[in-house]
Amino acid sequence: MRFLGNVLATIVGIFIFCMIFFFGIIIIGAIAGSGDDSVKVKKNSIIELDLSKVSLDYAGKTNYKDFNYFEAHHDGVTDILNAIEAAKTDEKIKGISILNNQSQLGLAQSKAVRDKLEEFKKSGKFVYSYSNSYSQGEYYLNSVANQVYLNPMGELDFKGLSAEILYLKELQEKAGVKMEVIRHGKFKSAVEPYLAQEMSTENREQMTVLLNSVWSTIVADISESRKLSVAQLDAIANSLGARTPELAIANKLIDKIAYEDEYHDAIRAKLKLDKKEKYDIVNITDYAQKAASTVEDYSKEDIIAVIYAQGEIAGGEGDVNIIGEGSINRSLKEAREDDDVKAIVLRVDSPGGSALTSELIWREIEITKKVKPVVVSMGNYAASGGYYIAANADRIFAEPNTITGSIGVFGMLPNMSQLSKNIGINAEQVKTHENASGYSIFEPIDEKFKGFVLESIEKTYATFLKRVGDGRKMTTEQVDAIAQGRVWTGIDAQKIGLVDEIGGLETAIKYAAKLGKTNSYRTENFPEYEKSFEDLLANFTGMAMFKTKEQLLKEQIGEEGFQMLEQIKRVKSRKGIQAMLPYEVNIH
Repeated sequence: MRFLGNVLATIVGIFIFCMIFFFGIIIIGAIAGSGDDSVKVKKNSIIELDLSKVSLDYAGKTNYKDFNYFEAHHDGVTDILNAIEAAKTDEKIKGISILNNQSQLGLAQSKAVRDKLEEFKKSGKFVYSYSNSYSQGEYYLNSVANQVYLNPMGELDFKGLSAEILYLKELQEKAGVKMEVIRHGKFKSAVEPYLAQEMSTENREQMTVLLNSVWSTIVADISESRKLSVAQLDAIANSLGARTPELAIANKLIDKIAYEDEYHDAIRAKLKLDKKEKYDIVNITDYAQKAASTVEDYSKEDIIAVIYAQGEIAGGEGDVNIIGEGSINRSLKEAREDDDVKAIVLRVDSPGGSALTSELIWREIEITKKVKPVVVSMGNYAASGGYYIAANADRIFAEPNTITGSIGVFGMLPNMSQLSKNIGINAEQVKTHENASGYSIFEPIDEKFKGFVLESIEKTYATFLKRVGDGRKMTTEQVDAIAQGRVWTGIDAQKIGLVDEIGGLETAIKYAAKLGKTNSYRTENFPEYEKSFEDLLANFTGMAMFKTKEQLLKEQIGEEGFQMLEQIKRVKSRKGIQAMLPYEVNIH
């Protein structure tokens, strides 16, 4: 048996060695071949603004330590903005085409791209847009174009904003599984669906204010681009006056009803080309990679460090989708100790999460700002725990439609005691001390234990109020009056003192440079993430055996199914007290 075991071990060892050697060759070849993949831009080129795979502000830097291989990604919103900026002065680029755009961008991101396209137009170059069908969010971005085209059989969704929340109280009662919720804050509707079967007055109030504020920003931008009054746009939305191409053009939301080939003919005409001539198209992410090497002047010694905190706050190392104290605090420390870094901009795009992790990051910001200025730029969200880490900055900038605030905390514990009873499960505990057993999902929650949790929540909420109060130069009473979990847009947050100025990342960087007393500077992005050998294999091979579980799941259940699964997983994985945004706001 020992002999057979040794033989088997040898065979397995040889197999693993061959696999590593084989894929090592592939990887080395891929790395070697990646050095000369620069985009060739010809005269009279058009950038195609394909945003279908762009969702994050920061695409990330990755360090594969096993192979001493460093990779920088260039498909984040920041990269797109830099690319459009570079295209303004690139003589070879004549315009931008937004073709059947399927954007995944959030509200603040869409506005940032839209504003940059407005700047691009002012350079004398054109922006054209075509789609077989425009969703409301897509139209908001595309409406910036000089010419907006729609397919004769297409649709344009323009009807105003709505939000839908599912209430689960009766479902829990029927299933025998419920969420035990302990909270502070009357507006903390993150947990309301578990406690009620219909929307509370407080939640309806804040949702109404929130949606109206977001809509005001959207129609203000469309009004300027399309030369229509806000009243006209509201009337179109109420009457669904863009539901057909004929209505859309009659109401001046689009310029032309045409097929895609006619759209390309129009671009050729703009470029003064013959109908049979092709024009060169450069994908925006490819151009962003090219622009990345030219957008920064590395002869400038002064640096503004831009640290991206994006995703749910969950603790640990973190990655491009998760905020962890590991990568964020390491980045703050590195920037703080680098003499060339004159100021720091923390770009926050987060609905919140772990209160403990938020406090750990807050502490590192507190240490850092005693050495160098720290300015916060808010993205789509900077709510609850996201606002917790933002509040300590020297200056806070937000987009008009940034979702922020939500200053409140909660605890949530799953309980299966009724289900256990229904199916015949009885849990018995043996303990040495009165409180040794803690919480069991199989037993009704003990009121004494509930009191301990509430005590911790109240302490966390009090700390949250103090952090905000100290950062915003307000009393805890003043903060409490606008807190209680209430959610605000950037514009409304500025009115109540939670935000200093309305502006994007670029504006925040300029202000940070002013605080850092430098007029000549470049930016450097953080954090740098670390990945494993398996991640590298999946990245270069694309083989199913090396694909991530996320990639495989997306292939099987689709993007929407995957997002729903991720939401369930996030609820399941949340530990400790949470400072979390009540909900997501999506434009449909």
